[in-house]
Amino acid sequence: MHPFTDTGLVVRTYDLGEADRIVTLLTRHHGLVRAVARAVRRTRSRMGASLEPFAVVEVQIAPGRGRSGLGTVRQASSRESLARPLVADYPAYTSGCVVLETAERLAGEDGAPTPRLLGLAVGALRSLAEHRRPPGLVADAFLLRAMAASGWEPVLDCCVSCGVVGPHRAFHVASGGTVCVHCRPQGCAMLTPGVTEHLSALLAGEWEAVAGSSAAVVRQASGIAAAHLQWHLERDLRSLPLVDRGTVDPVSAAPATAVPIPAEPVPAAPVPAVPAPDGPRPAEPVPDEPVEESRARTTQIP
Repeated sequence: MHPFTDTGLVVRTYDLGEADRIVTLLTRHHGLVRAVARAVRRTRSRMGASLEPFAVVEVQIAPGRGRSGLGTVRQASSRESLARPLVADYPAYTSGCVVLETAERLAGEDGAPTPRLLGLAVGALRSLAEHRRPPGLVADAFLLRAMAASGWEPVLDCCVSCGVVGPHRAFHVASGGTVCVHCRPQGCAMLTPGVTEHLSALLAGEWEAVAGSSAAVVRQASGIAAAHLQWHLERDLRSLPLVDRGTVDPVSAAPATAVPIPAEPVPAAPVPAVPAPDGPRPAEPVPDEPVEESRARTTQIP
């Protein structure tokens, strides 16, 4: 096969040998591509800085032999690097790792074009790097929209079994959406009021409605989105438990001159006085022999 040139997002890298690296890219026209970049770990390499996670690059790849063979990266030029602002912020970095891992899992077979999934992933990473929205909400919105692009969009406006218009208070992960009272199977999750509307707002990009959700609603909606995705993937996401979903920025929430206030001392409880003995108490004799010898001596059988 002839070499091809495509634009892709670096989602994963593996070290190979002493100086090589295996790069996994989510490309626009060729889907998920795995290729070997030769000698990129050396200091004189011109492609080493471009082939890092969270980087959008334009690559030229020579396909390998067979359908699952590794290709070879011939050229790589960086178009946009989002690694520095993401690594500097831990909540944004953990949410970015969820975006990369989810995009890799949902890409499907190697070679299948995924232009919409690539656009969603790059857009989510840009939002995280520019701190437009809370990182946890960006990750939840990406999970829902990526599932919708892959054909696994959860049904939120009606019962997934009989089609009765909702909103409904129960969500069944195996069925793929909300269920009514008559179709409710065992193992359903009872939703807090407002969770269905919050998930629908994340899918539609209505951030004004998302901002009005309470912490309990956001927490349960995140669990529903993660459970729905992992059920269809039939595997857990390793980066999902590491997501920092703190909604308060400690830098902006803390005062500029915060002075700690010392706590008032708590009076100790009065200790009853113990009457002194009539005479001096004799000191206990200390044996001169070591402990080992005394133990051995007490265990002897006459």
